[in-house]
Amino acid sequence: MSPRLSGPTARRVGAGVALVLPMAGLLLLLQRPGLDAVWEHHPSHFWLVLLAALLSAVVAYGTGAAALARGDARVMLVSLAFLSAAGFLGLHAVATPGAVLDHPNAGFVVAIPVGLALGAVFAAWSSADLEGERGVRVMRVARWLRAGLLALMGLWAVASLAELPPLNGHQPPERAAGPLVVTAVLGIVLYGVAAARFLALWGARPAVMLLAMAAAFVLLAEALIAVVYAPSWHLSWWEWHVLMLLAFSLVAWGARVQWHEERYADLYLDQTRSGTREMSILFADLQGFTSFSEAHDPQQVTAMLNAYFEVAIPPVVRRHGGDVDRIIGDALMVTFNKRGDQPDHARRAALAALDLQEATGTVAAAHEGWPRFRVGVNSGEVSLSLLGAAGGRTHTVIGDTVNVASRLEGKAPVGGVAIGPATRDLLPGAVTERLGALELKGRAEPVEAWVLLGLEDYSPR
Repeated sequence: MSPRLSGPTARRVGAGVALVLPMAGLLLLLQRPGLDAVWEHHPSHFWLVLLAALLSAVVAYGTGAAALARGDARVMLVSLAFLSAAGFLGLHAVATPGAVLDHPNAGFVVAIPVGLALGAVFAAWSSADLEGERGVRVMRVARWLRAGLLALMGLWAVASLAELPPLNGHQPPERAAGPLVVTAVLGIVLYGVAAARFLALWGARPAVMLLAMAAAFVLLAEALIAVVYAPSWHLSWWEWHVLMLLAFSLVAWGARVQWHEERYADLYLDQTRSGTREMSILFADLQGFTSFSEAHDPQQVTAMLNAYFEVAIPPVVRRHGGDVDRIIGDALMVTFNKRGDQPDHARRAALAALDLQEATGTVAAAHEGWPRFRVGVNSGEVSLSLLGAAGGRTHTVIGDTVNVASRLEGKAPVGGVAIGPATRDLLPGAVTERLGALELKGRAEPVEAWVLLGLEDYSPR
């Protein structure tokens, strides 16, 4: 009886064969030039490249939004890899004769190996060890990296249109040569490194997105090989266009089959999925909300909440950099230093709490009978966790620090801010009034608490 491959092994073998086939096809065409037919069809080229660029841009946007929301360096660098490919692919589409320009443009044509190779740098970087401070440093410069990449694309487009050296000349090269070959080879190596590392991650934690990412990087490496060897408009040349489209389609498909909440969670670093961090947590809810809801119809309750949140959330998020973890009815939970880039998280949380009370107090003064907020702030170590499964996932923080912040909010005076001892220790010069040792639900020992009246240089806005 012949041995049969197990299901997982068979899928691995099948995936490997599928990824090797494009290279086998390229080698066949190169070895048999008679098979490498010429088909010059400009509209097909334009739409093929444009579709690949759009798919890459969609992936870049989705991963970028997830990276900024969760502070994940790996997902951010993946986003930059696909953004680079999307931008330079778009420039290459413009180079299609008759599509936008009347004649070929050398700068737009060579944008392909440059864009893919630049994307390979970010791809390899995304697969490196980014845990701890390394990832935090990446996120600190992430916006600058993205801005620099967009600026480079803009400058490339201007230089190409102006036909500035070395991007001058109407006749683009038949195939990559000289420095472009070196660029392409570097990109091939880096994509190979990225693919191998993502495969290792997939082996340790099997997930569709990790496998899709590894496969996409293999296809992009193969596309760069074809860029070097394939003459324009031959079947081998068309092949690398198709390979790029397949690469971006794989990642888009991988994202599509994930649950819409935390769609890129499979790519998260361990510290994003289940790490610990020193943070400050702010809880706020309305004293008397239940009684108010009982005495008013749902539309009036909704209008009241929206009026409060419209003035409460902007200072918390925009002015002080908090992340709204959740809003449940009248309750608001905000975190500070979730990405590890806010060493002054306690001060930010305290200022946000004071500004929240100031802003909502103005609204309450104009609406007699409306309930008022109580706010609690606590600082300490928390666990960043990805909770749930397909059908309901969330990325949140848990731990005793969070629980105490929630309990302090319940003990705060109406219109006031209660803080725990760790937060107070991190606020030199804070003006406080002692609440005393509070018995908090679920805790064996009482917790010292204070009402925060102001900070040394705080002035209401």
